[in-house]
Amino acid sequence: MAPGLLDLVHLTTWAVCAVIKLPQLVAVLRAGSAWGLSVSSLLLELAGLLVFLRYQIYYGYPLETYLEFPVVIAQDVILLSCIMHFSGKVRRACFYALVYWVGWYMITLQKWIIDLAMNLCTLISAASKLVQLQHLWETKDAGQASALTWGMSVYASAVVDFFDLCLQYFFSLLVLIRFILMLILNIWVTATILHYRKIKKTD
Repeated sequence: MAPGLLDLVHLTTWAVCAVIKLPQLVAVLRAGSAWGLSVSSLLLELAGLLVFLRYQIYYGYPLETYLEFPVVIAQDVILLSCIMHFSGKVRRACFYALVYWVGWYMITLQKWIIDLAMNLCTLISAASKLVQLQHLWETKDAGQASALTWGMSVYASAVVDFFDLCLQYFFSLLVLIRFILMLILNIWVTATILHYRKIKKTD
């Protein structure tokens, strides 16, 4: 793969990740409500991102391979803080913060713990999207869920995982499975949000 093309892909992916949660955050702030969003989904997503970031730091990966993750994590934390504020669950937010802070250090106590956590990352990420889907199906209302944010997630996850697969020196079945699974689930959530939004407009 041409180095110039790879650099362009990394740049566009980082640019998307830098603003990926902003449409969702704006929607929540404008409405003063997080209706349509699953807190459990966001908590699972944050857990997956933190494990991935911790793994990369633990094994000394180059900064450019995970530079976008701290940015997305920061946006997730801000979004969760706003949701907890509007729902009157500030104390619960403090509890979650403590759990994540303790977990950040505990997963590196032993090498096998961080390796196991990383192996579970795909399941955690998939679970976060399935929980959001279930929430949408139950409420039958997209509420403040941002199709733009999820659409950007389609691009970011697909591009990152696809190029991870292409850059493997040997065929990686796990990366291939993650690529297909994340792509399908992100598209599914985006399509579901658009579907319920269309229904609401026609009512």
